[in-house]
Amino acid sequence: MLSPSEGPVDLPPRPTWRSRFFGSLRRFFLTGIVVTAPIVITLWAAYWVVTLFDAWVKPLVPTVFYPDRYLPFSVPGIGLLFAFVFITSIGALAANLVGRTIISYWDNILNRTPVVRSVYKGTKQIFETLFSSQGGASFRSVGLIEWPRKGIYSIVFVSREIDGGQVGLETGRKMYAVYISTTPNPTSGYVYFVDVEDVRIIDLPVEDALKLVISMGLVFPDNGRPVKVVGGNIDQDVARKLIEAPAQKPKRRRRKPAAKVKTEEAAFSPPK
Repeated sequence: MLSPSEGPVDLPPRPTWRSRFFGSLRRFFLTGIVVTAPIVITLWAAYWVVTLFDAWVKPLVPTVFYPDRYLPFSVPGIGLLFAFVFITSIGALAANLVGRTIISYWDNILNRTPVVRSVYKGTKQIFETLFSSQGGASFRSVGLIEWPRKGIYSIVFVSREIDGGQVGLETGRKMYAVYISTTPNPTSGYVYFVDVEDVRIIDLPVEDALKLVISMGLVFPDNGRPVKVVGGNIDQDVARKLIEAPAQKPKRRRRKPAAKVKTEEAAFSPPK
């Protein structure tokens, strides 16, 4: 109970109907932005890609294939469709003997060109690493290292396992080539060569790790399960197999049946 010397306590004023209305209006507006902004950005990006291919590829397509000639309205995406067909045809051609011969001849020409060969070889190696179906080491694993100092962990993308002799260190030293991405732009970062035992391989998918980096740590995987840590001194493929393999129940050993007594006389014969 308050004493008379303290006086009455000033209570905060009750919100008026105007403040409640504008508060609700502000909350609804922000909720609408959260819902509509990803949809609008996705549609805008798709429209930008379609119009870009139409501006570049459509002038190269014969006008007989234009649907605008047969329809009363314009149909977007013709350039993107023909670009997809053309790229797929090149891939199919490169899969047979004739196509490989033509591509090897083209490679020899570009590799002998003084200025173009450095750009061509570097670009080709990057794309072969990223899109090769034969299992290159293109960011297939995610790990943690203590960087920039002890006690602070950073997400790294493991590119491949290398030998220390490949980078001028001791031969036989097992190391990882890792990429540390910056936030929020994942295309800029640092490449480090770290000892295998200093990297903690985790079973976080590369896509989820990229979301975590781009969102500045705001978007975490929503699968509701804890991330498992695999020891750094294990091969990437072996670690992935151990993570994906279902748990197997231990097999129970069957006990051998006891030897049957042939006759009652042999079982209960008195000692001599």
